[in-house]
Amino acid sequence: MIAKPHTASDVHHHGEQDTIVYAARGLGTVVSKGGEERQNLEPGDFALIPAFAEHQEVNDSDEEVVWIITRSGREPFVRNLEGWNLSKRDRKAKAPVESRTS
Repeated sequence: MIAKPHTASDVHHHGEQDTIVYAARGLGTVVSKGGEERQNLEPGDFALIPAFAEHQEVNDSDEEVVWIITRSGREPFVRNLEGWNLSKRDRKAKAPVESRTS
């Protein structure tokens, strides 16, 4: 992934796929936990983004950021969100309803 200076991705998650990021060049940031946590990555750093973890890639610097990204699934999956904490609501809406018989 190449991030141009002063850019940010949409808030998103990768469904059931874990993601590993290797910072190859530049100084970038992974924002998570509802926008409250920032993990700065410099060349040589790794980051693990667990399945369904909402996050955003941010480049606040004046230079390009280059990250090498790998995911646990065979087909890439990205679910862009319109804000934080939307995937939790998505999962609740899709959760099976418990039924009881008398």
